[in-house]
Amino acid sequence: MRRLNGRRSWVGAVAAAVLGCAGVGQYVWAEALPETTAEPAGEYKLAPGDVIFVRVFNQEAVSGRTRVRPDGRVTVTFVNDVPAAGRTPQELAKALEVLLRDFINRPVVTVLLEEQAPAQLSVLGEVARPGVYPLERGQGVLRALAAAGGLTEFAHKDRIFLVRAGSPGRIRFTLEGLSIPGTRSARFRLQNEDVVMVQ
Repeated sequence: MRRLNGRRSWVGAVAAAVLGCAGVGQYVWAEALPETTAEPAGEYKLAPGDVIFVRVFNQEAVSGRTRVRPDGRVTVTFVNDVPAAGRTPQELAKALEVLLRDFINRPVVTVLLEEQAPAQLSVLGEVARPGVYPLERGQGVLRALAAAGGLTEFAHKDRIFLVRAGSPGRIRFTLEGLSIPGTRSARFRLQNEDVVMVQ
């Protein structure tokens, strides 16, 4: 009977371990991600919430300020809704020149970024102060965790996940990997609306 009880407890421990791992779900380790190159300075890409000024040379009625909507588009006289998010101001200007040719003879368009939308990220789970935090350009995961007061005593130091809109899965980090300068984890840069989740 003792042997049976021992076997049952061993089976129970294995089942608990498997279920514990199953709770992690699908992910890719940050260290397994391909190297990314930083975008050159000045190549800012427009994002929802940005305020831009569209100037059409000698066409004051068409020129004006507009905000990039949550759907990533801007409204411009004659051409209505135009995709803007993900384009540089120069790329948007060129696209508008092409679209306005049906209405204006040889349009010359410039697009200026007047107000950049405040970037933010969410830090959730086993951190001291879960919440939404401002995101500074070039900020990494470790800094986001520090802003949220660090990990709680219940946190798993190898279960730090990042969820990014448009990405098919989660990216997994360890606290050790984030703390070692030069690792891919430490060099990983956050983007607007990223969610950091600590289990």
